[in-house]
Amino acid sequence: MTFEVTLLIIKGVQKTSLIDYPGNICSVLFVGGCNFRCPYCHNSELVFDSPELPVMFTDEILNFLESRKNFIDGVCISGGEPTVHRGLPGFCGRVKKMGLLVKVDTNGSNPGMLKMLIENKLVDYIAMDVKGPLATYENTAGANVDPDTIRSSIGLIMESGVDHEFRTTVVPGLIDADDMRKIAQLVKGARRFAIQQFSNGSTLDTSFQSVEPYPEDRLEEFREIVKPFVGSCEIRGT
Repeated sequence: MTFEVTLLIIKGVQKTSLIDYPGNICSVLFVGGCNFRCPYCHNSELVFDSPELPVMFTDEILNFLESRKNFIDGVCISGGEPTVHRGLPGFCGRVKKMGLLVKVDTNGSNPGMLKMLIENKLVDYIAMDVKGPLATYENTAGANVDPDTIRSSIGLIMESGVDHEFRTTVVPGLIDADDMRKIAQLVKGARRFAIQQFSNGSTLDTSFQSVEPYPEDRLEEFREIVKPFVGSCEIRGT
């Protein structure tokens, strides 16, 4: 399928990453704008699509990737939230034609876009952030969220055959052991799960800068809760 809209404006680039695409070397592209307002988010400039961010248009990015083809295996499209952009499928298609793998980071709020990417074989790896248990999702996402869209995205990803992971940032006061049990049950059968350490250095809601991250032993406790439900579980950001 050919997509008419291929424009994707990039607001930041990391030339080389050894950690953003498991098992592969990638370049990371950051898009601006997000439909969530997670209070602990550390990418507020991208969330609000700050006019102070640099602007790189599609052709410029594709030329950059062409120059990197011999040094990277793929591209990670992150943000912000990539799936709010109409040009994402067309852009992914152009990257795939270059022979590069495509990974998309998402908050799972747009299952229709994920379905399009999956059905047209435009994505090789999907990483979805699960903000918390469905019953309290709006507290962690900072926005009105239909729980059915989150459940739908999780189901689509797990049934797609596309390599994937789910991940949760564990913020004291928002996520506890009971929440982790509920999240683990929600993604039961997933290939990978990552418990992400909360960073209080710069947060969208500045009050979270005074919240102390969980100690490592609590992260290990969370990991033990999740492990029986998924293929593998790791801790990141410590």
